Formats: sequence, structure tokens, C-alpha cells
Amino acid sequence: MNQTETIDYKHGTTYTITVTALMTAVTCILAPLFLARVKMKNMNKYKNCLLCPRKCGINRSTGQTGVCGVSSEIKVARAALHYWEEPCISGKRGSGAVFFSGCSLHCVFCQNREISDGKEGKVISKERLSDIFMELADKGANNINLVTSDHYLPQIVWAVQKVKKDGFTLPFIYNCSGYETLESLQKLEGLIDVYLPDFKYIQPETAQRYSHAADYPNVVKTAIAEMVRQTGACVFDAQGKIQKGVIVRHLLLPGKVREAKQIVQYLHETYGDRIYISLMNQYTPVAALENYPELTRKVTRREYDRLVDYAISLGVENAFIQEGDTAKESFIPMFGDAL
Repeated sequence: MNQTETIDYKHGTTYTITVTALMTAVTCILAPLFLARVKMKNMNKYKNCLLCPRKCGINRSTGQTGVCGVSSEIKVARAALHYWEEPCISGKRGSGAVFFSGCSLHCVFCQNREISDGKEGKVISKERLSDIFMELADKGANNINLVTSDHYLPQIVWAVQKVKKDGFTLPFIYNCSGYETLESLQKLEGLIDVYLPDFKYIQPETAQRYSHAADYPNVVKTAIAEMVRQTGACVFDAQGKIQKGVIVRHLLLPGKVREAKQIVQYLHETYGDRIYISLMNQYTPVAALENYPELTRKVTRREYDRLVDYAISLGVENAFIQEGDTAKESFIPMFGDAL
């Protein structure tokens, strides 16, 4: 698709130039004495922010905030070794987790509300972010785990590119809600080694009630398809640590076994053994849930067993399951670690 722009160069002449709409920058040398720059689509992604499926269009570069609750400045709530991920991620040494403030989804049952609302955290530069990656590696991290970072995409791309150019070899994990735009994910191709998305809901009604995002089921399906396209099947090293691939998480909610089964069925029928499915029983009712009485209890052992048994009956082999009582506030990270 082409577009035509007319530019007055203050020399009494008007030039008409045809440019490709997809180009990121165009310059036209029209005379030996000056260089004319063609106006192009603004490349500052924060001035009319469309990074997430909410597509607020807010000018975050001026300090305004959209649904994500944060401006264009990177805000990080925690950066430390994290031991509570899937075994192939945490291992014995821990995952180098960077928890970013803000979130585009805002589930009513969020266990990390203090940072998902964007109120907690420390503002850092993209240069400091790249330094944090190196520091976590020096502490022995198995990988770098980017937790809910989608609303800082431009700086994430910059920081990951920088350390990789400097010879950084640890896998990068993109730990997200699954509520991602295709365009944003495509910017991460070649930079992210492992995708760790949630698949929270498959019914629009549930997604609307708990996250005000009726489009979530369609969005997450498209997102996971792109993730699998980029990484292919899961690859592990000799110690069983994941190096490449997609692990899809589902947090079982109280009374939602049927919907959880539909999610497992969809993932298994669509991707088979190309992905791993992580079935989680750790739902902890810690938020203010007066308007959602069905969510004020933990998941029962019977509910979780029904889901696991169903996955086995389908022939799911690549899966992680949880044992014991993980629905405790003690499993929720403490935020505010030194940055």
C-alpha cells in the first residue's frame, strides 16, 4: 500500500513523493544543499499506545496511563531469583524473575494486585534493565523471566537486543497473561526463547466477568499460535531446563472445572506434544471479592483431580501438575527487592 505526501521545501517548489506506508523512515535528497525528511507514521509506540489488545490510544509518553496503569517509564517491582515456577524453569538455582508493574488485564482475583495496578515499583531506565539481566545471570539464574512486561515492549526489545549482542546466552522467558497482540509478539521473534502464557478463559462470558475482556479467548488463541510458530516444540538441556518452546498455564478457578477441561481439550487437539500444559491449583482468594462470591473459596482437591484425570484421559503427556496445598499467600512473592 502506498501513500503520497506533498512537501513544501521553502524554495518555491512543491514536490510530490510516493512512499511505502510500512517504511519506518524515509529521507529524500532533493538538492545538494539540503536533506528533506519525509514525515512518517510516528514510531513512538507510547504516543498513541496500541501495544495491548485494549488499544487505549493513550499518550503514555506524557505520563498518562491507560488500562495498564503505567506511563512509558519502566517500573519494576521485583528482580530476584525465583524458585516457584515449573521445575524446568526454576531448577535448583532459580529463575531470574523481573516483575514489571502494571497489567492490561486486571483480573478481579489477581494475587499480585499491588503491582498489577501499577502503584508499586521503582522506575528504571532501559540501560538499568539490561544491567539487571546481567546481575541475575551473575547470581546463577537459569534464565531471565520477564513477568508481565508487554506494556513496556519497546524497552524490552532494546534491553534484550543489547545483552544478546554482548554475548548473553541465558534463555529469555516471556511470562504473560496470554492477552497479547499479534503485532507485539512479532516484534519479539528471535529475542524470546520460551513463552509462558496463561490460558485463563475459553468462554467470553467468563472473560468478561472476571477480566472485562470478552475478546480474551480469541486473543489468547491467536497469541499462542504465534508463540508456537516462533519457538517450535520444547527443547530441554541435559539437566532438564527448558531452552526453547511454549508452556501454557491454566489456573483452575473454583467451580470452573468444565471450562478448564475445554481449555485442555483445545490445547491438546491443536498442539499435541508440541507444547507443555501446566495445570495449577494454587488459586488463592486474597482480593476483595464481595461481588464475586463464587471466587471466595479455594479450589477443592476433588475439582483439581477431576481436571488432571481428564487431561490423562485425553492422552496428554507433556504436562505439569501441582501436589499439596499451594493455595497460600506465602507462595506470593514479596515485592520491593533491591533493584
